Amino acid sequence: MDALQDHTINFSGLKDGLHAFQFDLDSVFFKAAADEELEGGTARAAVQLDTTPTMLVASIRITGTVDVLCDHCNAPLAYPVDAQLREVFHMNGRQSFDGDDEVIGLDPDDHAINLSHSFYECIRLALPIRRVHPVGQCDPSVDAALARQHHQDTNTGTDPRWAALNALRAQR
Repeated sequence: MDALQDHTINFSGLKDGLHAFQFDLDSVFFKAAADEELEGGTARAAVQLDTTPTMLVASIRITGTVDVLCDHCNAPLAYPVDAQLREVFHMNGRQSFDGDDEVIGLDPDDHAINLSHSFYECIRLALPIRRVHPVGQCDPSVDAALARQHHQDTNTGTDPRWAALNALRAQR
């Protein structure tokens, strides 16, 4: 995911405490994501940033729709997204935190964080593996073709090996 300048928070001038930010995620964001499954969308990211002298905690909530293709009929589908993610940035000189994906190290000299990748990650984690239209909203021509294929598959008959096994089961 390319870092977009619009998703940068300059924290060096912020006082300790809670701060709220809003970001719009539009076609520019989805193009920068370069993810072939995400065709576009419109969403809003609300970020609540809790700052301390040594740490930043970003609570991210993304709401909106993401344009994907239906896994059943391959037609466009505007999938609703309402997702949350928490990112912790620690001023530790980019020291590694083994086993903790939530903590990101920052140099003490850093003065800004970019949340583009965090927004992308939040959206990807919110999408289910299988994305389909609600029942009855898929492309009718694809539904008809799939029904014909299913009908052809059921008319081919039973494999004789299964018939022999079913006969054995019937003897019980």
